[in-house]
Amino acid sequence: MSLDKLSLEEWVQAAQVQSVPFADFCVDFQSRQLELPAAEVIARMEAILIVMEESIAAGLKGPRSKGGLVGGDAQKLQQFTQGPKKNIMGSFISKAVAYALAVGEANAAMGRIVAAPTAGSSGVLPAILFALKEECGLSQTELAKGLVVAGAIGMVIASRASLAGAAGGCQAECGSAGAMAAGAMVSLLGGTPAQSGHAVAMTIKNMLGLVCDPVAGLVEVPCVKRNAGAVAQAIVAAEMALAGVESVIPVDEVIDAMDSVGQSMHCSLKETAQGGLAVTPTGLTLTEKIFGNV
Repeated sequence: MSLDKLSLEEWVQAAQVQSVPFADFCVDFQSRQLELPAAEVIARMEAILIVMEESIAAGLKGPRSKGGLVGGDAQKLQQFTQGPKKNIMGSFISKAVAYALAVGEANAAMGRIVAAPTAGSSGVLPAILFALKEECGLSQTELAKGLVVAGAIGMVIASRASLAGAAGGCQAECGSAGAMAAGAMVSLLGGTPAQSGHAVAMTIKNMLGLVCDPVAGLVEVPCVKRNAGAVAQAIVAAEMALAGVESVIPVDEVIDAMDSVGQSMHCSLKETAQGGLAVTPTGLTLTEKIFGNV
């Protein structure tokens, strides 16, 4: 493995050779890289989890964004799923989607969030982690280990492709966040290291080519709802992986493909607000309304 291009496949194989859960492998790896005791690595992750949980709570209060384009949808969804009408998603995914919207809306309202891996995709990972905590009875320490797994996956993606919408489109932001969440979810639910790798690959494959086209250049539309979509993709991929479904294309190759797609994507579709939804008639009208005739 080269120093500038990490390999998730190599890490998966190493964990399997050592017969250790992928979370334990990742914690040990980070401990050695940072020259910190494993307990300190976990403690740092637990501190991050506090901020994530607070951002969910803040978003569920229904704050309006600075641009005025989003706000209150997380609260609306939570109230609907807790109401008398039957929801179609089920308890776990409904909760996760509401949490993803909440963090995205908190971010758009200038609240404190954790970039995971970016501000624009900050709702995906906390949504999955805290829905798992509540629905599956996971402890804060277990979530911290899941966060380390997610971070390791993000490191690989950053080294082989990009985590920035300006470089690779939203596949690099929400796609990467979904992949990180899917791999962590599989690990937290007792899946094998290989299954975590397959979950990462399938999430990215299902989000390959997703463009970054923020209306008025703000991280509001369509960004917040894309976090919810990425949560659904992550759950689908994790469920398939845990059931034994495998990605035909190896995970490192899938990440490399995402990099290739991102490089070939036109600049108008990479965070410039010059293409996609940003230049629809409504998108242009909203831009003028927010910023004037610029």
